Amino acid sequence: MNDKEICFIMCTNDPLYAEECMFYIRRLYVPEGYAADILTVEDARSMTAGYNEAMRCSDARYKVYLHQDTFIVNRYLIRDMLALFGRHPEIGMLGNIGVRRMPPSGVMWDADRYGMLYETHIYETELLMNRIENVTAQDHLEVEAIDGFIMMTQYDIPWREDLFTRWDFYDASQSMEFIRRGYRVAVPRMDAPWCVHDCGFISLRDYEEERQKYVREYRDGHA
Repeated sequence: MNDKEICFIMCTNDPLYAEECMFYIRRLYVPEGYAADILTVEDARSMTAGYNEAMRCSDARYKVYLHQDTFIVNRYLIRDMLALFGRHPEIGMLGNIGVRRMPPSGVMWDADRYGMLYETHIYETELLMNRIENVTAQDHLEVEAIDGFIMMTQYDIPWREDLFTRWDFYDASQSMEFIRRGYRVAVPRMDAPWCVHDCGFISLRDYEEERQKYVREYRDGHA
């Protein structure tokens, strides 16, 4: 495992989105002594399958899994991520939006979400903000699940492609897999959003099926 490398990983089916995402990644400040790489996975069977494939191909200790429509606007994201991981080796994964406790429904939107994000829809861009300093004086908030538009890790844990075979709930599942192994999942305290997420039209075609899998696996007394 290369402790001085950061790998950015995305599943992509749209070259234009992927190129714009990579444009922002290439503008990031990389601390001296570190290197950054980008891995893209095309035609993945599912998000979990694509992420597992990329994870196995990279020996970078630090991996940033992000959507092709996530654009990093904090040029110092790598520095900030490394500093937080360095102070807290017990934190296995970071996200920019998360919930302290997943509700029984398994739907993250049914609970208060913490963090900051610029969220772009078809006709408008809005600031999603629930400042962490309102609830804690620390540099992070421990959560039970993070939103998958960006997920930063310092340890490798397999994604549950045996269970989640589509494009939903991979993020909530991976959060629980880290917690099951004794790591913490957290959202950093931010002064401004680190990312823009260009959501566009959201497809919920397979959402309910994957939600039921999540509830059975993690909410029905197995967490």
